[in-house]
Parts: sequence; structure tokens; C-alpha cells
Amino acid sequence: MTAPAVNVDTDKVVEFLLGSPLAIVVIVVMAIVVSRVARRAIKRMLRGLHSGGVRERLSAVRRRTPDALLETEEISIRATQRIEALASVLRSIVSFVVWLVAGLLVLGELGFDLAPLLAGAGILGVAIGFGSQSLVKDFLSGFFILVEDQFGVGDIVDLEPGISGTVEAVSLRTTRLRSVDGTVWHVPNGEIRRVGNMSQHWSRALLDVDVAYDTDLSHARTVIKRVADELWNEGTDILEEPDLWGVESLGQHAVTLRLVVKTRPSRQWVVARELRERIKRAFDAEGIEIPFPQQTVWMRPDPAVAG
Repeated sequence: MTAPAVNVDTDKVVEFLLGSPLAIVVIVVMAIVVSRVARRAIKRMLRGLHSGGVRERLSAVRRRTPDALLETEEISIRATQRIEALASVLRSIVSFVVWLVAGLLVLGELGFDLAPLLAGAGILGVAIGFGSQSLVKDFLSGFFILVEDQFGVGDIVDLEPGISGTVEAVSLRTTRLRSVDGTVWHVPNGEIRRVGNMSQHWSRALLDVDVAYDTDLSHARTVIKRVADELWNEGTDILEEPDLWGVESLGQHAVTLRLVVKTRPSRQWVVARELRERIKRAFDAEGIEIPFPQQTVWMRPDPAVAG
């Protein structure tokens, strides 16, 4: 008994293989190629920004304080972390868009009617957009915080809602701060309208030193400047020669002299505390009085009692 002969239409088989399956394979391959090329292009573009704008700012800062900044790589490390975060976000977005388009093209090749699907997706997108405006605002604000390098992890910032502290994490949606008392604050990026960064690139210690009105101001200035220069010459966190601006105010009980010191990022408070302690010891040794509120009471006798 012989098996029935199977007639295979070669032309139909070739037409089928060269039709939808081949188109789907081509779409998938093109999606893989476009995704990889786009991801590499994004990384190369961000590295170009890092080597251009970021290094231009770095060189400008180094011209002001070459010795100090050449010894550290805080700025370059910060920029590298920011570039990596942006690259990760942009590459994810590009991959999602490329594979979404590829998926729609594959569905079209399989015979699905895309018009109702696209219409439904459009209506759903509008509904989600209206319902999540604050979320979209947070994501856009977080993206521009990273792009503009407004602050980063480790910075000490003051935000408009009256919250200040050290930045522990920055995501596209929220920023996490830890205040000086240990409280952790989670701030939506869309709520941040202004930022005061107290530790970006360099910081400044500002000291107002009070002396009594009968103090020789030239002597006091000399002592303060000597103490500040000694700390600077020790090669600590001070970036350049301290500057004594002079008399800042004439108060009720004292004359205020202002000293400003440029420091490494976030080190202004450490430097200020050390300077206050040394200035106190130097004033004690030089006999310079640090005034405190005093009140003189004049006793006048009553004429009736005196008579």
C-alpha cells in the first residue's frame, strides 16, 4: 500500500515565507539594531556634554583654585554619576518607544486592525494624562534637575518649603533629604520651585567676630588674620587665602569684624568651628576682650531724702 502523494505548491510556500514571517523578522531585527544604535548614541552624546560643558566649568573653577581642586575629583565624579543616571533614563525611554513601534508593526503584519487599538490607546493616554498631572510634573522636574545639575547626592541644600539637609537620593519623582536632626524628608520634585545649594563646587565659611569698642581694631584684625592664615597654611579644607573684609557693623555692645574663608564643598561649618576656637584662644592670649551685653545703672539720690 503506497502513501498518498502530497502536492506542495512551492510558489505559495515561497510567497508565505517571503510575506508576514519575513516582515516580522525584519521588524524585530531592525528594532534591535535601532535600539542599540540609539542607546550608544545617547551615551556618546552625554559623554560629549561631560567633556564639553562640564569640563569647561571645571576648568574655570580650577583657574581660581588650581592647587586645591587638582587634588580632588569631586566635581568629575559628581558629573560622571549624573551622566550615568541620565543615560539610564534616556536609554530606557528610547528602548520603550522603539519596541512599542515594532510591536504595533508586528500586529499589523499579523492582520490586526490597528485603528481601534490606536484610538483606544489615545483615549487612555489622555485620561491618564489628566489623572496624573502631578506625577508627570514630578518626572519632568526631576529630569531637568539632573540635566541642569541643580544638586546631587551629598549636596547640602535648602528647598523652598523650608526644608534643608543633605541630599541622600535623587530620582525622577522625588528627592530625599536628611536634616541635621536626622529627619528624612521626601520632597516631590514638582514641588521644588527654588533650590539653595550650599556645597556645589566650593563653599564659604563666614565668621562675624565681635570685639569691644575700646579694642585696637588694627591689633584685632592682625590677630584674626594671623589665626586664619595659620589654619590655611596647614593644608586643611581651606582653598585659598582667607579674606578679612573689615568692620561689618557697629552694634550696641560690640564692633563686628567679618572674616570669609573659601573651603571645600560642605566643609564650611567644620572650618568655621575650628577658627572660632582658635580665635578665642588667640584673643585670650593677646588680651582682646570679646564683649557681652552690659548695662550701667546710675543711682541718683532723692533730693527730698537727702535734705
